[in-house]
Amino acid sequence: MNQTNTIIKGSGSFIPTVAKLNRDFVSNRFYDAHQAPINTPGEEIVDKFQQITGICERRYVTNEQHTSEIAAWAGQKALEDARIDPETIDQLIVAHNFGDVQQGSVQSGAVPSLAARVKHILGIQNPNCVAYDILFGCPGWLQGVIQADAFIRAGVAKRCLVIGAEVLSRVLDCHDRDSMIFSDGAGAMVLEAAPGTPDGPGILATAAQTFAIQELNYINTGVSNAPEDHSGIKYVKMQGRRVYEFALKHVPEAIKACIDATGVPISDIRKIFIHQANEKLDEAIIKALYKLYDLTPDLSHVMPMNIHELGNSSVATIPTLFDMVSKGDLPEHTLHAGDVIVFASVGAGMNINAVCYRM
Repeated sequence: MNQTNTIIKGSGSFIPTVAKLNRDFVSNRFYDAHQAPINTPGEEIVDKFQQITGICERRYVTNEQHTSEIAAWAGQKALEDARIDPETIDQLIVAHNFGDVQQGSVQSGAVPSLAARVKHILGIQNPNCVAYDILFGCPGWLQGVIQADAFIRAGVAKRCLVIGAEVLSRVLDCHDRDSMIFSDGAGAMVLEAAPGTPDGPGILATAAQTFAIQELNYINTGVSNAPEDHSGIKYVKMQGRRVYEFALKHVPEAIKACIDATGVPISDIRKIFIHQANEKLDEAIIKALYKLYDLTPDLSHVMPMNIHELGNSSVATIPTLFDMVSKGDLPEHTLHAGDVIVFASVGAGMNINAVCYRM
């Protein structure tokens, strides 16, 4: 029986060059969410942060760079990896959360859309290449993949370029301990329609959920934790404990539903590319997933990570991680034809999604 499969044709990423080390935060004056001073010594705050998150450093863009620019660079690398003519792209999807925020500005630029700006930078002239943005929290890039797959299976598109890019360094409150988690980066993937079979390469199943009642503001924007800051400027904010508990409760079940829909036993899953949110959280999610099958995972084998050096770049974590593994930048992790892998993410919304893919 003939069918159309959505396959990965190429990938690319942009890793900023500015390394921000944990020790760079030691002198920060931190306050809690109620603007009360945190009197714990800076060294102790940073040490505890590293123990929990696994983050040793993160990457920031230079003052001259912005989100749409690094998105275009990652997209260009994916197009080159796919060895295709950019004019043959039918859909150009860019996931982000804060638009273009210029250095020294407090205003987000999202008109025209970042996808339109990326199309302009890439010089794609074909008007039938439809460019648009997705705002879906940290799972935005993966939601773009899910959407591209739907268009490809429907016959609406044959090739899609899906990019996740974020410059979070310009929306961080330096008086908030959680700000140390976030970073900048961009990752991209070219997805293509290909004739296939149920056992051939391609996307096998997808899943997505939104929890927006009491969970709505677990990740949002708010004023600085510093009591002397009366500017009214909004920064990215996170209720860390609630996010942790939410993710641990719901993400394993969502991933299981996606895996079960494929008919592939979890023992055949070779890699899980999970959103690089927090090392301890990611480990707990994967352990909870395997526990649903009465199994214990070998985390060092199944769960590649780059959060230790790159931090949490939101929509960019999964595509940059996949690109690093596929290009051999994490030699302890390799991919082979026929391997079944999982992509999974959780973030503001609160949104959850997962994709199962056969290489």
